[in-house]
Amino acid sequence: MNTSVSPRTRLPLRRAALITGVVFLLVGLLGFVPGVTTNYEAMEFAGHHSEALLLGVFQVSILHNIVHLLFGLAGIAAYRSWAASRAFLIGGGVVYLLLLVYGLLVGHESDANFVPLNTADNWLHLVLGLGMVTLGVVLSRAGEGTRGRA
Repeated sequence: MNTSVSPRTRLPLRRAALITGVVFLLVGLLGFVPGVTTNYEAMEFAGHHSEALLLGVFQVSILHNIVHLLFGLAGIAAYRSWAASRAFLIGGGVVYLLLLVYGLLVGHESDANFVPLNTADNWLHLVLGLGMVTLGVVLSRAGEGTRGRA
């Protein structure tokens, strides 16, 4: 166990989880705001038929917004511990990379596109997935060996 690692060394990983969670929470809330979400009146609960676009770019639905809200709450809750923060960032990043693969394999007009996902969502999922995994791995190296104490 590395006893030279202080609680301050563990804090960047936890802050990254918190900030990521807050951003997801805000995105989830903004998905329900007319004007920020264009074609708001055409929002569906789920599926590719939803024509609502967050910031006029990212296809969203009620289910998509709920997923963002839940991811946000998970990130905020993960802030309480180093291990949970690491799991949220790396695990959440893997989930977003899997969503990228799903979005690439499933046609945008397919009934299997239940989230819904468009090309802009696919690019965002690539950036989110790589970014979250990178943050989780890089920032956890400094706090390794102190997982159980914070």
